[in-house]
Amino acid sequence: MNHIVTVQDVVTAFADFMEPTNAELDAIEQEMPVILADVDLLDAHIVTLDRTPTEVDERRIRRARRRALAARVALVNRAAGASLPGGAA
Repeated sequence: MNHIVTVQDVVTAFADFMEPTNAELDAIEQEMPVILADVDLLDAHIVTLDRTPTEVDERRIRRARRRALAARVALVNRAAGASLPGGAA
């Protein structure tokens, strides 16, 4: 009979190194408006999965799509503005 050996010590040995760094947390913080806008868009789509979308549903989806796009544009503009030398826009 073959015995199954657990590798818990090997798997959890690097758990301290698995934590996100401050730079990764800052990146998530900057992307949070995009993440929340995408969640709103998904919520708008989920509402209409089991029924035909009404006019109100379609407006909600359009608005959520515009907010998601605006959040992405704002994130790209912030990133592009931060990478320009001399503070030029």
